[in-house]
Amino acid sequence: MSSTAIAIGAQSRARRPNHQTGGALRNPQATHVGWAPAADLGLAEWSAVGRRLGDVARCSQWWVGDWINYGNARFGERYSRASRLTGYDIQSLMNMVYVASRFEISRRRETLSWSHHAALAALDPDSQAYWLSRAAAEKLSVADLRAELRGERHALKSASARGEPAIHDVSSEALVCPHCGGSVPLSH
Repeated sequence: MSSTAIAIGAQSRARRPNHQTGGALRNPQATHVGWAPAADLGLAEWSAVGRRLGDVARCSQWWVGDWINYGNARFGERYSRASRLTGYDIQSLMNMVYVASRFEISRRRETLSWSHHAALAALDPDSQAYWLSRAAAEKLSVADLRAELRGERHALKSASARGEPAIHDVSSEALVCPHCGGSVPLSH
């Protein structure tokens, strides 16, 4: 491994002995182009590293977006410095900031990916909450969520073109009957 190795998956073990190896420390190393263990790993240890790598990958866009938002608020920093520091292009950083700024941390769903949230970022908060709940409950993939959103927009556009009330009004979280206009609240 190069001298720019990044410890991933073993940071918490760096200060304590690994009991499976009689006290020997085994720190997997990651670089910008690869990952390799320092010694043979057992299945449990390999699995733990995989979980950690998955956590880091799923969280990094949130972290970068929040980090840039902090820098913008605290230092007036813009994207060019963040691009140089992170290696991301400016448009990717702008996307991360946009999504992070559209979802307060308390509204983010750990069971859904950053990409799920990105698909919903342009919606108002009530609509975001509805679609986040639905995506989580129905275990929608990002592609399925996008398809559902397109279908919803198409149905609303068609109903509007025919002069009919919307079948599903997300902002009020109620179903609206296309015949009588009566609404039924959606339960959470």
